[in-house]
Amino acid sequence: MTSTDVRTEAEDSGPSGYAAARLRLLQEGARSGPPRRAALAELTDDWLSGLFDAGADKLRGISLVAVGGYGRGELSPRSDLDLLLLHDGSADPGAVASLADRIWYPIWDLGLDLDHSVRTPAEARKTAGEDLKVQLGLLDARHLAGDLGLTAGLRTAVLADWRNQAPKRLPELQELCAERAERQGELQFLLEPDLKEARGGLRDATALRAVAASWLADAPREGLADARRRLLDVRDALHLATGRATDRLSLQEQDQVAAELGLLDADTLLRQVYEAARVVSYASDVTWREVGRVLRSRAVRPRLRAMLGGGKPTAERSPLAEGVVEQDGEVVLARAARPDRDPVLPLRAAAAAAQAGLPLSLHAVRRMAAGVRPLPTPWPAEAREQLVTLLGSGPSTIEVWEALEAEGLITRLLPDWERVRCRPQRNAVHIWTVDRHLIETAVRAAEFTRRVHRPDLLLVSALLHDIGKGWPGDHSVAGEIIARDVAARIGFDRSDVAVLATLVRHHLLLVETATRRDLEDPATVRSVAEAVGSQGTLELLHALTEADALATGPAAWSSWRASLVADLVKRVAAVLAGDAPEEPEAAAPTAEQERLAIEAARTGGPVLSLRAQTEPAAESGTEEPSGDPEPLGVELLIAVPDQEGVLPAVAGVLAMHRLTVRTAELRALDLPDGVSGSVLLLDWRVAAEYGSLPQAARLRADLVRALDGSLDIAAKLAERDAAYPRRRGIVAPPARVTVASAASRLATVIEVRAHDAPGLLHRIGRALEKAHVRVRSAHVSTLGANAVDAFYVTGPDGSPLPGEQAASVARALEDTLRE
Repeated sequence: MTSTDVRTEAEDSGPSGYAAARLRLLQEGARSGPPRRAALAELTDDWLSGLFDAGADKLRGISLVAVGGYGRGELSPRSDLDLLLLHDGSADPGAVASLADRIWYPIWDLGLDLDHSVRTPAEARKTAGEDLKVQLGLLDARHLAGDLGLTAGLRTAVLADWRNQAPKRLPELQELCAERAERQGELQFLLEPDLKEARGGLRDATALRAVAASWLADAPREGLADARRRLLDVRDALHLATGRATDRLSLQEQDQVAAELGLLDADTLLRQVYEAARVVSYASDVTWREVGRVLRSRAVRPRLRAMLGGGKPTAERSPLAEGVVEQDGEVVLARAARPDRDPVLPLRAAAAAAQAGLPLSLHAVRRMAAGVRPLPTPWPAEAREQLVTLLGSGPSTIEVWEALEAEGLITRLLPDWERVRCRPQRNAVHIWTVDRHLIETAVRAAEFTRRVHRPDLLLVSALLHDIGKGWPGDHSVAGEIIARDVAARIGFDRSDVAVLATLVRHHLLLVETATRRDLEDPATVRSVAEAVGSQGTLELLHALTEADALATGPAAWSSWRASLVADLVKRVAAVLAGDAPEEPEAAAPTAEQERLAIEAARTGGPVLSLRAQTEPAAESGTEEPSGDPEPLGVELLIAVPDQEGVLPAVAGVLAMHRLTVRTAELRALDLPDGVSGSVLLLDWRVAAEYGSLPQAARLRADLVRALDGSLDIAAKLAERDAAYPRRRGIVAPPARVTVASAASRLATVIEVRAHDAPGLLHRIGRALEKAHVRVRSAHVSTLGANAVDAFYVTGPDGSPLPGEQAASVARALEDTLRE
């Protein structure tokens, strides 16, 4: 069926005909994107024109006008209709109201959303002057039916008002965009973005059209129309997939939207969305900077002219580096600069801009992108030094890097960057795409350059540490190979290449070992020392670890993690200095531990104590610690007569009281002479999920009941879980349990990776008890919604488990957690 046939069907059958024609159009597989949006707008135009003509008999000086998105002809499947019934005031008010009803009610009857108004041109202009959003909608006014001259007059007047008021209204529009960005976040980094409201979305693209209409400044046009089209295409597919008028690209709908668009998967979809948002965001940055420059120039020009006797002022140009100058608050190329003969110029200009805290001019970046000569391989020393300078410039690095990337210069310098560019990270801990995370890590690493002997290696390793993401397999292994190639290409010598490769390969080693392994076990410390190899590399890896975590997100670093990593680094440094760790001996109990053990043996029941712990705030790259002490959690000491079920009982009680377990150690205590019985000591660090800590007496009372069987913990946790409303969310991957071979000579290390949930540690404890193994210590780590826990277990005789038994225990535990 042709477009003409569809329109004829709509006109012949009234609202029901329009609905059928609309449905037929949306179900056409051959037509999508701009052609479908244009056809839908045309179909709707014809239907509404028919409604208007049927009700406007004998009325003069009245017209129907589409505004906003409908005015632009951007009708997505579930878009609302923005309509203005415009009249010159000469018609009878009752007749105008009757006409409005004849148009509005059929729209509502079809279940379509409608944003409507009835105004005279004077009223429309007055409302626009008071409400910026109304004025923006009127900028896209389009005539549908009735008095064409009336509509044209309003358009002319509104555009004239907008241009005359631009110096006042554009700063208001910029503030509106900034407030929206603060609320909605940046589209190019969100896992569930709002395609319209987030920064870099459709609202910002519309704002750029408004700036262009003011004639005060214009947005960079290259790629902008295509980016807008891609976002609209995704919104169309989202409407069709959900059947709702939504702009939120939820996780559970991304696969369906990707399929609707013919894309490989949800990651491909997100990457296209991010690329489009990045174009819009960069265009917004450049445009608003230009608006600010023009408005400042207008404010200063009259005074300058008076001072110069009417002569035309010339902009000052201050040199920053060879071929690079500052002009009017931007970094531009010097008149004598020759990009075609100076391959280092892009890096030199970028480093100068970042060091000065100034933006790179769009014209300068495009001139370099169009004419610069490729760097030789390996890079000359100056190019490498300028890259390091750029990376070490702190937060100002980000804006400059984005300017280079917008014009394709980064992938020319570092071809491997293409695989990580705009790549989403489906991990709630990460708040950035892979490429932005790498730059954020370099920014964080710049704070630590005074802590290391080779800041250049620290900064480059920060840039490359996740470069293997996007390749098959372990990204650290793939990244090591890429890092070797990149480091050699940019001119590092063989020994430095080896250090950079080691840093990339083991960038997760310290934090994973510190939070998941027993640091008292010599095998743990020796394995890290063997992997690192030298004091200098350990120093760099420590700084990289902190920078990486801080650049990941707030859930990835804390004083607790920092203290564990620092303790590990201290132990590894001692080994690298030649001090071999001795086999650990059971630490003598403290007076508090001995007191609790004696009381537990005497009473035959559990006793416990809670004690808050603090440590000085992190150093953040300074010589002295700064800030007030930060809480590390609460130390929970429990002494209980040796019996089965202690671990699941304690873990279950803590889960009932909403206490998060950070570390856990269990061991048998030798009691003083004269005291009979065997006592287990549990030394755990816990923190309240929210609110205050429970009283020790309440914890003890529930623990007594859990141990004697009168408190059904599993039932209580299930009851609490059932009391909360079920929410739609992502389907978590199944739990995985593995045996870490050669991780310890004293115990078998079983590692659990699972979705974090209340009672998880309780379920693990029950499964291990059922397998008849003893838990020597537990190292609990929660990253966002993911729990990664390591358990040092032994047989009843205290020795590590044989290989087959260890594998059997791991399989049984995995089966339990997957139920």
